[in-house]
Amino acid sequence: MTRIKLLLFLFFVVCQSVLAQQDSIALKEVTVSDVPLKKFSTSQMVLQLNDSVVAKNQSSLTELLQYNTPIYFKENGLGMVSSPAFRGTTAQQTAVIWNGININSQLNGQTDFNTIPTTDFESVSVRSGGGSAIYGSSAMGGSIHLQNDLAFGSDFRNELHFSYGSFETYNGTYKIKASNDRFNVNAGISRNQSQNDYDYIDAKTERKNDNGQFYNTGMHAALGYKINGSNYLKLYSQVFDGERHFSLVNPSDTKTKYRDVNTRNLLEWDVLLNRFTSKVKLAFLSERYQYFENLGSADYFFGEVKTFLAKYDLAYHLGEKMTVNTVLDFTQHDGNGSDIVPQKRQITSASLLFKHQPFRLFGYELAVRKEITSNYESPLLFSAGTNFSPFRWYNLKLNVSRNFRIPTFNDLYWKGAGNPNLEPESSYQFEAVNEFHFRDFRLTASVFQMQIHDMIRWLPGKNGVFSPENTNSVLINGFEGTVQYGRKLGRHRINFNATYAYTDSRNRETNKQLIYVPFHKATANLGYAYRKFSFAYQHVFNGFVFTQSDNNPLKKVDLYHVSNAMADYDFGRENVYRFGVKALNLWREKYESVANRPMPGRYFKVYLILNL
Repeated sequence: MTRIKLLLFLFFVVCQSVLAQQDSIALKEVTVSDVPLKKFSTSQMVLQLNDSVVAKNQSSLTELLQYNTPIYFKENGLGMVSSPAFRGTTAQQTAVIWNGININSQLNGQTDFNTIPTTDFESVSVRSGGGSAIYGSSAMGGSIHLQNDLAFGSDFRNELHFSYGSFETYNGTYKIKASNDRFNVNAGISRNQSQNDYDYIDAKTERKNDNGQFYNTGMHAALGYKINGSNYLKLYSQVFDGERHFSLVNPSDTKTKYRDVNTRNLLEWDVLLNRFTSKVKLAFLSERYQYFENLGSADYFFGEVKTFLAKYDLAYHLGEKMTVNTVLDFTQHDGNGSDIVPQKRQITSASLLFKHQPFRLFGYELAVRKEITSNYESPLLFSAGTNFSPFRWYNLKLNVSRNFRIPTFNDLYWKGAGNPNLEPESSYQFEAVNEFHFRDFRLTASVFQMQIHDMIRWLPGKNGVFSPENTNSVLINGFEGTVQYGRKLGRHRINFNATYAYTDSRNRETNKQLIYVPFHKATANLGYAYRKFSFAYQHVFNGFVFTQSDNNPLKKVDLYHVSNAMADYDFGRENVYRFGVKALNLWREKYESVANRPMPGRYFKVYLILNL
């Protein structure tokens, strides 16, 4: 790890010395790796969070998505494990896509959203609904897309971001973007740490958040080389190294901690030749954790998975209105650990995507995918959708899909408990999206229904040992809506956006709502700027959630309202020297998103941003 940090530091220094004399002008050409997000998602709702939204929520990916999307998050305390419930599904049924490839953990099947720095990415998009026909396992409720865009053209920018906040919380980030007509460098490094010892809002006790300290270091780099007008080479790399001490539920509990290191490396070769677009991707991913169940002992449990991926994507454009896209990929997972039987899993898949826009007012898209593996029998996955625009101000999207999630290494190979005979979870989903556009105003309203079969649950056996089984069938009905408004009046700029989600997610056998799925969630964001001054206000409402499968009304997490406010001012003339302050949980709401895991009351952060 030390050598990696040193090499990246030297890399940053060299880039500055080579390109520091270039002037910054408008970028000319942008290339992205997650092409299906733009080309084959026209029949589903995609919410894109732009640079300004990301900049207001730099603490973590959890904060960004919690206040700007319909996704519900449950956190085991501030900075602790954070997992989503997207459209009434589980964390394992939400896919996280990094530059076009799925990065969900192969150990537990999900992504911890407090381990992903938002500063590593140019854009973050949320694709609602099923996407397994394109992105494979886990894309059942929806998918989160993290993208590093590479732009070619004369440009050089440095950004330094420093912040200090309550509970001795520090953050430092450095980013560099440098490019010309042939080369592009987009890289950065970040450091976060906190004692995280906030007081609980409880008049009966004077407890603090004991054993909640954490630190993490993240590094990323995206490199692009334009060989000629038809050939591009890209290299994406990301490293995350973190340690968290898990907060105590009771003062007498044993103190624990958790260390994890994740690395992601992706090499891509793009060829653009007449009507053909060819993409070859080679990726190596690794994840490793160490869990110390007693800080007084050097003993720990561990688990790790190394993943190799090879993918070939070939698109043929039959004129301007029709595209055929074939995708072949091979993935090998090699997992082992103190509680996992060493095992390799190989997956081969083939996908066919088709898009046709026969008329200006109407288009449709189709996708099918089949996976082959020795561990489970994969269903034939498909997606079919239409996009109809009878008026300039109205657009109707319809989509139906079959999706799935494969069992994880923990599900299959946990020593003494894993079940190698598990079937993958599968689902059928239908959604209808209505989009309205009126000048500066945009409104979307969507309804959806999802049926999930063979949901995997860990249940106690005859000997009392928990093991996974295919048990539940789940029916989900819901509504999602978004509102966006932006207006510039002279030197005044006003922006407003809001989301709302209603989700009824029930076990079909018991007719009970799934645990940690709120019936209602809503967000609202208001921004105002005048010349060099800007102000923003955020609000999130989460309805109550049940914590037991029998929906016992005495066993639930109550609803809560939480607001943040921030203001900053730019002191620079040619460059940006922005100083700001942010108040979180402004109205000091007493709340928790997971039972017995209180969140902090009002706390503050000051920050300084230097764009050179």
